[in-house]
Amino acid sequence: MNKRRISTAIVGLTSLALIATACSGGGSGEGSTSSAGGSSVLTIGMPNGPQTDNSNPFANTSSAMSLGYAFAIYEPLAQVNTVRPSEDPTPWLASEWEWNADYTQLTLTARDGVKWSDGEDFTAEDIAYSFQIRKDNEGLNTFALPFGDIAVDGNKVTVSFTSGQFVKQGQILQLFVVPEHVWKDVEDPTTWTNEEPVGTGPYTLKSWTAQAATLTARDDYWGGELGVKELRYSSYNDNNALTNALVSGEAQWGWTFIPDYEKVYIDANPDVNNQWAPTGLGVDALFLNTETAPFDDVAVRKAVQLVLDRKQISELASSGVFPPLTNVTGLPEPAGTDFITAPFQGKEYTVDEAGAKKVLADAGYTLDGTTLKDPEGNAVTFTLTNPTGWSDYLTELQMVADAVKPLGITATVEGQNADAWFTAIAEGDFQASMHWTDGGATPWDTYSNQMDGAQYMPLGERANWNFGRFKNDEATAALATYANATDEAARTAALETVQQVFVDEVPTIALLGRPAAAQYSTKNFVGWPSDEDPYANPQPTTANASLILTKLKPAS
Repeated sequence: MNKRRISTAIVGLTSLALIATACSGGGSGEGSTSSAGGSSVLTIGMPNGPQTDNSNPFANTSSAMSLGYAFAIYEPLAQVNTVRPSEDPTPWLASEWEWNADYTQLTLTARDGVKWSDGEDFTAEDIAYSFQIRKDNEGLNTFALPFGDIAVDGNKVTVSFTSGQFVKQGQILQLFVVPEHVWKDVEDPTTWTNEEPVGTGPYTLKSWTAQAATLTARDDYWGGELGVKELRYSSYNDNNALTNALVSGEAQWGWTFIPDYEKVYIDANPDVNNQWAPTGLGVDALFLNTETAPFDDVAVRKAVQLVLDRKQISELASSGVFPPLTNVTGLPEPAGTDFITAPFQGKEYTVDEAGAKKVLADAGYTLDGTTLKDPEGNAVTFTLTNPTGWSDYLTELQMVADAVKPLGITATVEGQNADAWFTAIAEGDFQASMHWTDGGATPWDTYSNQMDGAQYMPLGERANWNFGRFKNDEATAALATYANATDEAARTAALETVQQVFVDEVPTIALLGRPAAAQYSTKNFVGWPSDEDPYANPQPTTANASLILTKLKPAS
C-alpha cells in the first residue's frame, strides 16, 4: 500500500481566481468600509461585479464560489499546498488516507470530533456521499474522475476508480465534503441555490446582501478558536475598483492584477500592504502549430526559442508577477525543482542570437538581404494571435515578433475576438499563440497539456490540449507510463524521457511561470502565507482559504 501523499493543483478552483481578474460588471464594493478600522473583521474583495444570492459550492458561478466564501464554510479532505506540490498534504476532514499500489483504490478515515454547523455529527457517510453525488451527477464531477464502487466500513471510506489516479491524487484529496442529511433531498444539486449553507468549516453565513456576504466565526469549530471573528466578502465592479479598495485599506485580502503593483499598492502603505505570487507547476507557453510552416520544422522552433529574453518578457508584460522560466525543462522553480531530472539540473535558458542563426543555417535556411528563406526559397513569416484586450499576452506576442526580426523573420501580431480565438486554437487554425497550462502535483499536467499525443486531434477538429498538434510516440508513451507506473524509478525514467523530448523537439516555447497571486494587509491580522512561510495558495477563492483562516491572528 502506498502512503506517500502527493498534492495536485486544483485547476477548476484555481482558475476561478485567475479568471476573476478579467471579470467585471455592475456590482459595488459598498458596505465593506467599516472593516478597515476594526481588528475583528476581515474584508475580502474580488473584482467580479454583480452577484446573486447563491451559496451552492458545486456551481462555479455562484456567489459563494465567485467570492470564495464557499471555502470558509465547506472543507476538503486534505489541504493540498499547490505552491509547494512536492509537500505532503495536511490531513483535514480525512485524518489519514492510503492508496493501493496502482492508485485505483483510496481508503480514507473520517476525522473524529467534527460537527456540521447545524449540530449534526460529521461521519464517514458524509465523505462517501460527497463522492457519490459527484459520481451520480456528471456536471458535479469537474475532474472527470472515473469512479467505481464507494463503500463505508465504520469510520473508513473506500473509493475505487476504474483507472489509476496517481496524477490526480491531490485533486481527489482537495474535494470538499457536503452533509448527506442536507443534500440527499435536493432535487437538482446543480441548480440549488443553497441559501442557508451547512458546512464543517470555521465560519457560517450570517447574512447575504448585494453588497456583501457576512460570515461569523463558529465557537464550536473542530480546529479550535479563530483569530478573525467576522468575514465580509464584497464584489467590486472591476479591477480598478478593487485596486482602490485594497490601496485604501477598505479591503484587506483579495486578488486582482495591478500593473506596477509595487508603486501602486505596496508603496501606498509599505508597512502592511503585501502581494505574494508563488508559482506552482503551471506555465504560460507560446504554443506553436507543428503541422504547418514554419513551425513544422524543429529548426525554426529552436531558433525562435533562442532569441527570447524571458526575464524581459516577464518584466514588461506582467510587471514581474509572472516569473521567467529559467530551467530548460520549462518547469517553474522552486515548485518544479524536485522534478528536474539529472541530465537537466543546472541547465538554464540563454539568449543566443548567434546560436539561433547557426541552427537555421545548418538546417538549410539562407538570408536574402534581410529576409530569411527556407530551403525551398520561401520567405519565413508567421502570425501571432491572442484575444484583443488580453494585454499581457499581446505584449508578449509583440516581444516575440521583435525578437525574431534580427533572424530575418517577419512576424505580425493580430488580436481576435475571444470566442473566435478559443475556437481557432482548439481547431489548430493558428500559427503561434500564448496559452496557459494546468498545474498539478507532478509535471504530468503541464507536459501533457503541451505535448501529449494522447491529446492529439487532426487539424480542423477540436482539441482540449496539445493545440500545436505535436506528435512524438516516445513522449506519448512516457507520459502514459508516468501516469500509470507503480514505482518511483519507472516514473523518474519516464519523466526524463519526456523532458529530453521537450528540450530536443521544442513542442512549445514555455516562457513564464503562472502564479497564484493575492494581495493582503497585515494591519489587523498576521499569519498569511509568504515566501518565508509558503504553507498555502494565498488566493481567497481556493480550498486553502480554510487553512489560512485558521492561521490568522490579530496583529497586536
